[in-house]
Formats: sequence, C-alpha cells, structure tokens
Amino acid sequence: MAALRTGQPDDPTVSTVGIRVNDEMSELTVDNRTSLLDALREHLGLTGAKKGCDHGQCGACTVLIDGRRANSCLQLAVMVDGQDVTTIEGLGAAEDLHPVQRAFLDRDAYQCGYCTPGQICSAVGAIAEAGAGWPSAVTPADSLGIEGTAGLDASEVRERMSGNLCRCAAYVNIVPAVLDAAREVSA
Repeated sequence: MAALRTGQPDDPTVSTVGIRVNDEMSELTVDNRTSLLDALREHLGLTGAKKGCDHGQCGACTVLIDGRRANSCLQLAVMVDGQDVTTIEGLGAAEDLHPVQRAFLDRDAYQCGYCTPGQICSAVGAIAEAGAGWPSAVTPADSLGIEGTAGLDASEVRERMSGNLCRCAAYVNIVPAVLDAAREVSA
C-alpha cells in the first residue's frame, strides 16, 4: 500500500496515489481534483465504468471499493489511496463470467449496454449487502438482521438497485437476473 504523497515538489496540486485495481497495484500521479472515474478511464484505460451524469445520480459509473459499491464519479482518486477497486473488467473473464454477468446474459438484462457495467457492479454489491443481513428501506421488520439472500424478492432488488438507472428500461429483465445471481451466489 503506497502512502498518499501530496504537494509534489514542483506542483502542490497533484498527488501520487497507490490503488489496487482489479487485483493489480497501480501508482498514479493525478490532479487532486481527479475523480476515481476519470483516473480509471483516462489514466488506466479501464472504460467499463461509464460517465453518465457525472453527479452520482445514474449509477453508470458504479464500481466496488473494498467490496462495497460506490459511484466512482463522486470519489476523488486521492480518497481511495491504498484501497482495492474492482471494476466490471475485474469481475470475470469471457471464459469465466461472474454469476451476475452470466445472469445478465441469460436473462437478456441489457439493451444498449451503457448502464450494464454499473448495474452489474451494483448488483454484486447489493447481493453481498443482502447476504450480510443489511436491510434496505423495504426490508420487513421481521427480517432485520437475518443474513443470507433468501429474503430477496423483486421489491428488495428494485429498492437495492434504485441508484442505477437504465434509460432503455431493461428493468423487467434486470430484476430477475439479480434474483437468479443471488440464488447462485448463495448456493
């Protein structure tokens, strides 16, 4: 883990950060105002996370930071110094897809595909949250604190995925895909 070095001798507006991205350590020197999304796309060439609204409202840029989902457009690269970032490129490979990726393909849970990387990363995080017993706003009171994904239903998935927008309205297939993946992950 690299230590954040701010105020480079010749320019106090840049910092050098060490970020483990998709299990590979990267050291980047970035402007202090560079978002994680821009660092991923422009400095590391990882273009899976998309710039949709650039205001944290659409979810197209969702990645996992230390296993938790986050909008990368709202994170400064200097904020994730020393942390693990997983992008859609790090979830699975063509010959070994992540269960959520497989479920999205099986259920045809995409149309134009622009939001799909963020949807998939968010679904991975949402399934992990449900598996750890984290409630959502629609979790019934009698289910609070129960670990596992058995309680996931369509309303839970819709609530947990509500930060990810699809302009093509592929929700009719996204919700069942997330439910399929949750069953596979918990099996």
